Amino acid sequence: MSSPPYNNILASPGTTQSLSIRKRDTHRQIDENMAATLSALRSLMSSHNPPLDALVVPSEDYHQSEYVSARDKRREFVSGFTGSAGVALITMNKALLWTDGRYFLQATQQLSGEWKLMRMGEDPALDVWLVDNLPSDAAIGVDPWCVSVETAQRWERAFAKNQQKLVQTSTNLVDEVWKNRPSEEANPVVVHPMEYSGRSVTDKLKDLREKLTHARAHGIIFTALDEVAWLYNIRGSDVSYCPVVHAFAIVTINSAFLYVDKRKVSSEVNSVLKENGIEVRDYSAVSSDVVLLASAGQLDLSSAVKGNGTKEEENKNDFIWVDSGSCCYALYSKLNSDKVILQQSPVALPKALKNPVEMEGLKKAHIRDGAAVVQYLVWLDKQMQEIYGAAGYFVEGDGANKKKKSETMKLTEVTASDKLESFRASKEHFRGLSFPTISSVGPNAAIIHYSPEAETCADFDPESIYLFDSGAQYLDGTTDITRTVHFGKPSAHVKACYTAPKFNSMDLETWLLSSVLNYFQSISFKVLKGHIAMDNARFPNGTNGHSLDILARIPLWKDGLDYRHGTGHGIGSYLNVHEGPHLISFRPRNVPLQASMTVTDEPGYYEDGSFGIRLENVLIIKEADTKFNFGGKGYLSFEHITWAPYQTKLINLSLLAPDEIDWLNTYHSKCRDILASHLDQYELAWLKKATEPVSA
Repeated sequence: MSSPPYNNILASPGTTQSLSIRKRDTHRQIDENMAATLSALRSLMSSHNPPLDALVVPSEDYHQSEYVSARDKRREFVSGFTGSAGVALITMNKALLWTDGRYFLQATQQLSGEWKLMRMGEDPALDVWLVDNLPSDAAIGVDPWCVSVETAQRWERAFAKNQQKLVQTSTNLVDEVWKNRPSEEANPVVVHPMEYSGRSVTDKLKDLREKLTHARAHGIIFTALDEVAWLYNIRGSDVSYCPVVHAFAIVTINSAFLYVDKRKVSSEVNSVLKENGIEVRDYSAVSSDVVLLASAGQLDLSSAVKGNGTKEEENKNDFIWVDSGSCCYALYSKLNSDKVILQQSPVALPKALKNPVEMEGLKKAHIRDGAAVVQYLVWLDKQMQEIYGAAGYFVEGDGANKKKKSETMKLTEVTASDKLESFRASKEHFRGLSFPTISSVGPNAAIIHYSPEAETCADFDPESIYLFDSGAQYLDGTTDITRTVHFGKPSAHVKACYTAPKFNSMDLETWLLSSVLNYFQSISFKVLKGHIAMDNARFPNGTNGHSLDILARIPLWKDGLDYRHGTGHGIGSYLNVHEGPHLISFRPRNVPLQASMTVTDEPGYYEDGSFGIRLENVLIIKEADTKFNFGGKGYLSFEHITWAPYQTKLINLSLLAPDEIDWLNTYHSKCRDILASHLDQYELAWLKKATEPVSA
C-alpha cells in the first residue's frame, strides 16, 4: 500500500509574551463570566419554590453518560472545568467542584478563584459536606433527569440524618442562565449491520424477554445510550467520540419502543426497526409512557407494533426493571417503588461479552490502528530530528544530529495529534476518534486526562517526554492505546531532581543527561513491569478486576509510588471507549472477569509539573490452558490485541527479569509480523529497528 505523505503539519511560532497576554486576557474574561453565571444561578435558587440552599450540577446528561453533547455540558459551563467526571455544588456563598484523581491537576489549573477543588477520596464527599456545612431543613436542588436513582437515593439517606431534603427541580436552572446554549442537532440514526454486530435484534430481544420473565418483570426502561444502541443495533453521532443516539428504550414482554427525535429516523431505518418489532416514538413521550408502563398492560395496549409475547405471560409479571446506576431519578419517580426491580441492566453483561464477529472485528481494527500509530511515530521521529535537531527515537542523549532547531517552524501538541488523526482517517472503516486525543509534552503529561487546545497547547521539546493516549472508532471496533516516548534531552526540571556526585572525567552536561535518562528509565521500567505483570496474569473464574489491580502497582509500590486512576476498563464494539460493567481498579466492583470480555492494561506514573508516563494495551480475556485446575473452577488469561512498539531506550533493561525481556521480544516480534503488510518499506524498516531483540 502507498504510505501517507510525510509532510509537515506545523505552525509558525508566536512569541512567549503574546501567548502569556492571551492567556491572561482569557482568564480575566472567564472569571468575569463565571461570577455573572454564579450570581444568576443564586438568584434563581432564591426565587425557587421552595428556596434552595444549594444546587447540585452533575456532569451527566439525561442518560447518565460519561461523555455528553455540547448542549449537555452544564457542569463545564458553570465551573470552567472540562474533565469528563465531576460534580459541582453551588451554595449562596460557596462554589465547590468534586472530581477524581485523574483530574486533580487539571482542575487546579482550570478552576477560577470563585471555585474550590474537592478531591474525591481525600476531601469529604459531597453529601457529607452538605450535611456538615448546611443547616437542618436545608433544601438541596438537582435536576432529577441528570442524576441516577442510585446517587439520588444515597444523597436522600445522607440528608435525612440532618432533616435536609433533596428537591427535584422542575426545570434545569443552568439551562435558564446559559445564554447561547448549543442547539440540538438532528443527526441521523443508522443501522449497525449484522456483519459488524454479529447478533440480530430479534435474538437479543428474545434473550432479554426470557430474563424479564425469570425476574417476574413486565418491562424494563433503558436510559444508557450504549445499551439502547447495542440492543437495537443502531448507531449515531449525537455525542462526540461515541457513536450513540440520544434515545430511551422500553421493552416489555410484548412490545419494544424507541424514544428519539423522529427527525433522525429515516423511513428506511424506521422500516428496519418495525421489522424487528420496535415502535419509534417521540423522545419526550418517554415520560408519559413510563406512567403507562407502571399501569400493567396500558403501554402494550397503546402499541401499534406487536411483539411475540402473550397476555398469559403478561399477567404473571408485574415488576418494572430499572438499573439504578444508569436510570435517571426523574423516570424512576414515576414508578411505584414497591414494583421496581433495582438491579444491574440485563444487557450490560451480554454487551461486554463480545461475540465471535465482534471479537474478530476488534482484532482487525486494532491492527489497522496499530499501523496508524507506527506511521505516526515514524513521522514524529523524523520531524523531531529535522526541526529540533533531536537525537531521535533510537539514540540516547544528543546523538549525532546537531542541526540547529528551526526558527520558523514548530510542532505543537495539537498539530501532532491532528497528524495522528490523519493517519487513522486513512484506514478502512474509520468513523472518528474514540475520545479527545491526549497529546501531552513534558509537564502536561502529568495531567492524566489532558486535552490540548490550539491557543494554549505546548510546543514539542526534544528535552521533554511525550505521552499520547488516543483511539479511534471503526465500524468493526473501538481502539484505545497509550505510548510514552522521548526524542532527546530531558527537561531542566527533571535534571534538578538530581544532585551532583563525583563524575570524574565525565563533563557535567553528559553526566546530567545520563542521570536523567536513567531516572526516566527507572520509572518507565516500573510502569512496564506492572504492564507486563497484568498481561501475564492467570486467574480463576470468578476473579474480579479489583483483585488483579495490585499486579500493575507492585513495581511502583516497592518505591512508594502509585497512580490515581484505575488500571483497566472495558472497550465497546464500535461503541463507548469506556465500557462496563467490569473494570480493573483499586475501587471495588464485584463483577467477575469472564472470557470474551475486553479490558485495557494501563498503569502509569505522574509527577505534577514535570512529566507523566503511561502504557496501555487492549486485552481480551480468554480461557487459560493451565497444568492443573484447582477446585475445577477453570482459569483465565489475557491476550493483547494492541500492536505498537515500546521505546526501548526508555527501559533500563538490566532491571527487567529474563521472562520480562522474553515477553518484550516476543511482543515486538509479533508486532513486526502483524503490521508488516500495512506499512511501506521505509515505515517497516523503522519498525524493524524499533522492535529489534534486546537483552539485559
